[in-house]
Amino acid sequence: MAELFLVLIGVVVAMFVGFNIGGATTGPAFGPAVGSNAISKTGAAALMSVFFLIGGWTIGREVVDTLGNDLVTEPGVFTIYSSIVVLFFIGGALFVGNYFGVPASTSMTAVGAIAGLGVATGSLDWAVMGEIAVWWIVAPIVGFWVSGMIGRYFYPRINQWVAVTTSPGPLVEIDRSGAVPRPVAGPNTTRREMGGAVVVVSIGCLMAFSSGTSNIANAIAPLVGAGVDIDMMILLGCAAVAVGAFTIARRTLDTLGNDITDLPLTAAIVVAVVSSVIVIGLSAIGIPASFVIIATTSIVGLGWGRATRTATLSEIVQGERTPNVSVGALAAEDPGEELPEIGEEEPSEIPKASDLFDPATTGRVIVMQNVIPIISTVGAYVSFAVLFRFWW
Repeated sequence: MAELFLVLIGVVVAMFVGFNIGGATTGPAFGPAVGSNAISKTGAAALMSVFFLIGGWTIGREVVDTLGNDLVTEPGVFTIYSSIVVLFFIGGALFVGNYFGVPASTSMTAVGAIAGLGVATGSLDWAVMGEIAVWWIVAPIVGFWVSGMIGRYFYPRINQWVAVTTSPGPLVEIDRSGAVPRPVAGPNTTRREMGGAVVVVSIGCLMAFSSGTSNIANAIAPLVGAGVDIDMMILLGCAAVAVGAFTIARRTLDTLGNDITDLPLTAAIVVAVVSSVIVIGLSAIGIPASFVIIATTSIVGLGWGRATRTATLSEIVQGERTPNVSVGALAAEDPGEELPEIGEEEPSEIPKASDLFDPATTGRVIVMQNVIPIISTVGAYVSFAVLFRFWW
């Protein structure tokens, strides 16, 4: 009876982790789509729930096995007791980020808590941990610079090719004139705009699927390693993710869709493509992808690149234009000149950085995304090293 009670506590804590995963990962997956008005927050939450379940139920099983066995080498480390403590620190740290509207990396937070357990018990596989950590550093840098270079040098031309603009009013409305309500295009929606919306939402669904393949393990791997049925835990974990997507994720959708940088539909497509390609590439080589960090740095990189677009070298040498070397410094526009919408500027126009992305919000996001995994790692290590070492 006592063991059953502990299992129930563990399941509740795992669902709390799943709830916070839903809050943390819905923003990166659908923030660009929501920010560009391609889909509502409710629609984003519904799609997140469905595609996360598909990813978790299929490929996610392999990641559960990886986190439950490979990262910690001692098979007896994961017990119901230790699993509850690990999940407590994962869920608690993610909740802090969601409360402040900053989507933290669930992979970094979960691996950090498990690593804290492994270090305290002397069972951490340092080679596996080192490989994961290296890719966690490299991948966000790649996402930032690829998006930044696209924004700085190629965005106007891409925008011409895509030619997707956001018209006034909703992209999609619900027609309730018939017996069954059905979605229809908004009154001002063009066919090209609808096509772009379909693309960015589809990529969001792909990112939600990718999130399910890696992040379901962050909620349930400790308990599955302790012997709890994996099918039941996947269903319960995905249900908790859905609750988080419909509730607390609204904060992170605002942060990644509106607060960091304004995202027209073309920019949303660029961000989604860059981040999803990197995440899929990491998953293909067996690395638990830092989904949130890559998507966030891609958004910041694109905003930075578009904010710091410079003249060509020949124009600078000939004295025809002055590069924009810092925020508000040597700006090309006259002080009273109205800036064009992001993505609608001509290649010769240099927008001001402060009008394209919010440095204060960006700094808050970066700081919190580093602090939250540290909370879970240090908390788990101290708990197991000082309070619970007698279990082994």
